[in-house]
Amino acid sequence: MGKYLQIEPNAQKPKYQQLIDDIIEKIQNGTLQRGDQLPTINEITQSLGVARMTIIRAYEELRERGIVAAQHGKGYFVASTDVQTTMHVFVLFDAMNAYKETLFHSLKEALGDHVSINLFFHYHDIKVFENVLVNNIGNYNFYIVMPHFNEDVSHIVGQIPKDKLLVLDIDIDEFDNDYAVLYQNFEENIYSGLQEALPLLKKYKAITLFLSKNQFQYTPNGITKGFKRFTNDFGIDSRIIDNLEVDCIEAGQAYILFLESDIIRFMNHVNKKGLKLGEDVGLLTYDDTPIKQILGEDGITTISNDFQKMGKLAGRMVRNRQKGKVASPCSLIVRGSL
Repeated sequence: MGKYLQIEPNAQKPKYQQLIDDIIEKIQNGTLQRGDQLPTINEITQSLGVARMTIIRAYEELRERGIVAAQHGKGYFVASTDVQTTMHVFVLFDAMNAYKETLFHSLKEALGDHVSINLFFHYHDIKVFENVLVNNIGNYNFYIVMPHFNEDVSHIVGQIPKDKLLVLDIDIDEFDNDYAVLYQNFEENIYSGLQEALPLLKKYKAITLFLSKNQFQYTPNGITKGFKRFTNDFGIDSRIIDNLEVDCIEAGQAYILFLESDIIRFMNHVNKKGLKLGEDVGLLTYDDTPIKQILGEDGITTISNDFQKMGKLAGRMVRNRQKGKVASPCSLIVRGSL
C-alpha cells in the first residue's frame, strides 16, 4: 500500500508534513477508512525513498493527534476519520499588553480553527519560566516560547524537542538553524530607526533613553547596544536612565519611552510645564499600539515591528514546520511627537 502515498521531493514543505497531509487527504476522500492498516515504514522507504525517521515522525504526530494508532508488532492503523482533531499548542509569553494582544490574535487566526491554544505568562521571572515550561513538556503537540531574558536560557528551552518548538521575538544565540526562531534584531532595528529619524532628532540637544526597568518591562540588551552605537556614531549627547524621572524632562531634548503608562506621565508633565510636544521636547517610543496613533495632537512617533504580520508568519512557520532563524522587520512610524 506504500505506493499510494505521495510526496513531492523538491517541494519546500518537509517530507514528513507531506506524508501527514497525504494520509489526511486520503482519509477525507475515503481512500483510507477507520481500521485500515497504513503502509509500513519499510514499504514507504522502498517506494518513496524517504528516511525511516521522517516516516516515524509523521506517524507519531498523527498518533498524538489521535488520527492513527500503533499496535505492537503490527504497525500503524487509522484510528479516527475525524481529521479535524484539535492540535494542542502551548504558548508562553512574558506578559500581555496591547501589541502582544495583536500578536497573539494574529497567531491564533493563522494557526486555524482546529488548534487549541493554552497561553501562559512568566513575567520575567526565570524560575517561573522554567517551571511552567518544564512541567508542560509532553503535554502539547507544539510549543511557542517568548524567552524575554537577557541571559542564556538555551538549557531550559532546549528541553523541548526542536521539531516541536518555535522561539518567538528573541533569538537564542546558542541555537543553530535546526531550530525555528522568529525574532527581532533589536540592536539593528533601533539603530536603523534612529538613523531614519536623524533629521528630526537634530533639532534636539540630547536624547534620553528611559528603560522602565521596575515595571514588568523587558528591554533587550540589543536596544541599549543599538542606542549607544547610534549616539556614538553620530556624536549625539545621550543618557540611559533605568526608569522615567519626570524631573529629568527638559526643553530642547528628546526622549525614548516604552510603557504606555510612562508615556501618559511624560505627556502630563510636559503639558504642566507648558512645553509643546514635537517642538520643545521630542518623544519616540518602541512597539506601536493603537493608543499611540491618537495621543497628543498628531500621535506618537514609534519604532515598531508589525505584530500582525509577525503572528501570521509565526503561524505559517508552525504549520509548515519551518526551520531556521527569520528576522521580523522593523520600521519607523513618524508622527507629531518628534
